[in-house]
Amino acid sequence: MGDNHVSTPLSSKERGEGVRLLDGKAMALQIKDEIANEVRSLTDAGHRAPHLAAVIVGEDGASQTYVANKEKSSHEVGFTSSVYRMAESTSERQLLETIEFLNNDPDIDGFIVQLPLPKHIDEQKVINAISPDKDVDGFTPVNVGRMVLGEECFVPATPMGICTLLKRFGIETAGKHCVVLGRSNIVGTPVANLLSRKGFDCTVTLCHSRTSNLKELTLQADIVVVAIGKPEFLTADMVKPGAVVIDVGIHRVADASKKNGYRVIGDVKHDEVDAKCSWVTPVPGGVGPLTIVSLLQNTLQAYHRQTRN
Repeated sequence: MGDNHVSTPLSSKERGEGVRLLDGKAMALQIKDEIANEVRSLTDAGHRAPHLAAVIVGEDGASQTYVANKEKSSHEVGFTSSVYRMAESTSERQLLETIEFLNNDPDIDGFIVQLPLPKHIDEQKVINAISPDKDVDGFTPVNVGRMVLGEECFVPATPMGICTLLKRFGIETAGKHCVVLGRSNIVGTPVANLLSRKGFDCTVTLCHSRTSNLKELTLQADIVVVAIGKPEFLTADMVKPGAVVIDVGIHRVADASKKNGYRVIGDVKHDEVDAKCSWVTPVPGGVGPLTIVSLLQNTLQAYHRQTRN
């Protein structure tokens, strides 16, 4: 997964009685420091810095924020960063030509095409056009296939971040029952695959909107990964005492008491669930910070592959 560091689990913060936070923000800073040190060693030795590019089509606010954070994080660790901003009216052909250019640019190690794309562009066709060797989002069929087979690949950033949290905090996973809520190709399906494999060795149940006995299953879970896309979906009556809960959701809800007019919540109803957990990810500050860091780790992996060849 591109994370070969052996590190002491980060110290936890306490919330309530015995509940410990999986503090993704603190962990992201630690991993960024590790990446920055490696990049500094490379450039001090006369090598070029890794180069991560992003393509963004249109003016979607959440996408603009994500790409800006990616650019900021790239600079913080010493990467070269490029952003290709394209108008909403960009044709599919123009986007595919840009991807072809990036595929063939030897100075770019990895790139992402920010999703969602405008409705007139076929997302899967665009993903399929990305070179698997530069697909640091891990979305191309080649990288998905390699992941399923347990081969070296670029793992999608959010599932990789979840795995990093569990590993670096020393959460026991072998033989544990993990229930994943949500079957998207971006989070649910890949994280279910990864946690079932050697190294994590979970018994995984993948649930979705058609699962009839959802509550019965979550009450059996030692680990619950909630990526269902519904605000505060997981409630206290669905969680067994001592469970580890990973909240992947992120939603903005109106809140007049906040300066910006909204607050951020997840897929878990934290005000009632947290007290039942042994470990829980906060929202914000849990999985989110690890997503961009995972992208940086994949880019560093792509850089080493490219400079090795």
